[in-house]
Amino acid sequence: MIAFPSSVRVWLAVGRTDMRRGMTGLALQVQQSLGRDPHAGDLYVFRGARGDLIKIIWHDGIGMSLYAN
Repeated sequence: MIAFPSSVRVWLAVGRTDMRRGMTGLALQVQQSLGRDPHAGDLYVFRGARGDLIKIIWHDGIGMSLYAN
């Protein structure tokens, strides 16, 4: 289990996301689609087209992390 600070906001991307994208591609999507800074410390959750895969990116102040399930 990964503990996130209580101040972290969770943003859910609406629609389908190309799950071939990595951290940089998803961070770019956050900037372009959501108009948010992916390095602000919030969680960004993306769903695949079939709905069986999610990816989460999070910048903890030190580096970007990508979680996939």
